[in-house]
Amino acid sequence: MSVVETESRQGALWLWLNRPQRHNALVPELLADLRAAIAAALQEQPVALVLSGRGPSFSTGGDISGFLAHASSREELISYSDGLVTELHEALLDLLAFPAPVLAAVNGPVTGGSTGLMLVADMVAMSDQAFVQPYYSEVGFGPDGGWTALLPERIGTAKALQVQYLNERLAADVALELGLVADVCARAELEPRVDTWIDGIARRFRQTHQATRQNIWDDQRRSLVRRRLEQEKSRFLELVAQPETFEGMQNFTRKRA
Repeated sequence: MSVVETESRQGALWLWLNRPQRHNALVPELLADLRAAIAAALQEQPVALVLSGRGPSFSTGGDISGFLAHASSREELISYSDGLVTELHEALLDLLAFPAPVLAAVNGPVTGGSTGLMLVADMVAMSDQAFVQPYYSEVGFGPDGGWTALLPERIGTAKALQVQYLNERLAADVALELGLVADVCARAELEPRVDTWIDGIARRFRQTHQATRQNIWDDQRRSLVRRRLEQEKSRFLELVAQPETFEGMQNFTRKRA
């Protein structure tokens, strides 16, 4: 079974993260499937691309068990981490370059690097039971997925720093107030709400949507994001192999268990 499912609806393509038993936590297989699904969607030319998650969570970021399983040596852990973060960041850049509107239906918690999938979406609908939270300072990781590359532009530098320093949980209503999401609704209403957006998009000129998105996410702006994501990855790799980070991962896993 693919860990990313594709569904065609109303001329739009929905990409479903599909590791519900692990809260759609990120592993190389999921990110490879996601990038393949995005590439295939380019050929379909949908009126919109929608990201969502199966199960109780949208995605809880990098799967800590994956890091621990590759921690038998410093070199192995760095190699695994490099591959994972590279694939995540390339997926984000793929989405920024996508010609059609990119939407997100955030069905549950979104934490760590998975938050980037929200940050690159043009319009986000969030369940009223969902939240956003970094968790990096609880483990010892460097932030990835756009927490420093994209978030300050969205909510301001001071607020972006505060959220990460204090590991603040942003409930759905707070995310709405900060402009991270466009709408908040009950989970049962999430898909119909996004379907309404898609209907509105489909009734208007596709060429205008494409021009608008390409003007906003032009080569220069995406190049800046790429450079800042590379900086995130570099800092992540510096920290992930530190002894205190390994201890942080173990402690975090024990608390979750």
